[in-house]
Amino acid sequence: MPQDIVPAHVKCPKFLDSFNEKRRVLFLLFFRYRQLCFFLLPGMKVTVRWTIQPSYFGCGNPAPQCSGAKMGTVMKRSGIADLPLHGGRVPPWLAERMTLLGTAITETILSHYGQSEFFSRLSDPFWFQALGSVMGMDWHSSGITTSVLGALKRGLNPRAHDLGIYVCGGRGKHSRKTPQELWSVAEPIGLDGESLARTSRLTAKIDNNAIVDGFQLYLHTFLVSSAGEWVVVQQGMNAQTGLARRYHWHSAAVRDFTKNPHSAIIGEHQGTITNLVDQQAKPAQDALLVIARQSPDRTLHELRNLQLPTHHDVRAHNVDLKRLGSVLAVAYERELRDFASLLLVENLGPRTLQTLALIAEVIHGAPSRFSDPARFSFALGGKDGHPFPVPLQTYDESISVLRRGLQSAKVGQTEKIEGFRRLDQFVRTVEQTYRPSADFERTLAREHAILPSLGGRTVYADRQRARASTQTKQLSLFG
Repeated sequence: MPQDIVPAHVKCPKFLDSFNEKRRVLFLLFFRYRQLCFFLLPGMKVTVRWTIQPSYFGCGNPAPQCSGAKMGTVMKRSGIADLPLHGGRVPPWLAERMTLLGTAITETILSHYGQSEFFSRLSDPFWFQALGSVMGMDWHSSGITTSVLGALKRGLNPRAHDLGIYVCGGRGKHSRKTPQELWSVAEPIGLDGESLARTSRLTAKIDNNAIVDGFQLYLHTFLVSSAGEWVVVQQGMNAQTGLARRYHWHSAAVRDFTKNPHSAIIGEHQGTITNLVDQQAKPAQDALLVIARQSPDRTLHELRNLQLPTHHDVRAHNVDLKRLGSVLAVAYERELRDFASLLLVENLGPRTLQTLALIAEVIHGAPSRFSDPARFSFALGGKDGHPFPVPLQTYDESISVLRRGLQSAKVGQTEKIEGFRRLDQFVRTVEQTYRPSADFERTLAREHAILPSLGGRTVYADRQRARASTQTKQLSLFG
């Protein structure tokens, strides 16, 4: 492969050193990609066979299936993970963009897969962490929960009538308003507000009281659809350990509140805890029945295992370098980039294409793709500067591309919005065919080198500006 068109931060196998060999592989890659049974180019359509199967996240929605291929049922697994407690606030320049991007991502998922699939994704801790990372939040901190849910509430509620998604509750005092918000939402759309409010109180009670694990709830968000499905994401903190634990619930995974209530719990393993909803806590349950005249729930569902480290920076071992390498190859290898831009029906630069490829994976990826949520921070960086500052120019351009696709889809022109599914499939095909691997240190160096031209920004720069402004004003008093 000629060195002048190979990005320095992507390592490709030696068998691609020959230019003719590279051309041959690209040719084969194109025909392999045609077998994915999706739209290839505007005006070129192939038949997509739909079958009712469990979707990627187990919601049972219709999902596209290629002839002869089978989509397996994905089961949630048990586990726990760390969420270091971080203070501070999301700056307005990031909060506004997170609202726009989170809304656009949600709309695209709803357009392709429906409300149930969106809720099922929200109930998956890996996907939730990847969503926050791709939106430019700190990739591993407790603040990702508050900021993502706040962005969704700001972005989705004004359009709830059209999208059929309502976000209630929030952090602190807002969490206590959840029952009232649910009642006001339920009545106009014909749902049982009292039942929803009871569900809200019960999930909070189980995680705050029935599981005595040292975490005190401070955030409770309840999302409900016009069809009556719901998802609860709530978070507790342990001030002594400086850790947070996030709990996920999903109505599709709950037959009743006495069997398998949770979708997932994230938080550091604290040793043996008093879990009054565990099957082995029957004697304690009987005692609680006598005392409180109320039966706690019995069992935790299998938990998805997400463990986040306490170090603030993103390190090579936090990222699947082969997956990141395929994204970088598509973005920076000239011929792959040209083909990817053609799939999106957009003329894009490599940095924006890198971001959009990771966003496309959040929208269309299967659960196995989110085992390394830190990788998605290479879309738009992080507000704290890890793995690099947020490139505002790239952020705005990526939002614009998504919005143009959604607007075109409303008038029946689906080529742009379908392009994200094509892009996700293409990146995975490149991953399987080229087997590229990212050079982690050189990738970071390159990002930092181009950031000044892309409006890279962090909260630390904001604080420095604020201090400089304060000092200037103080000096002016004596001028």
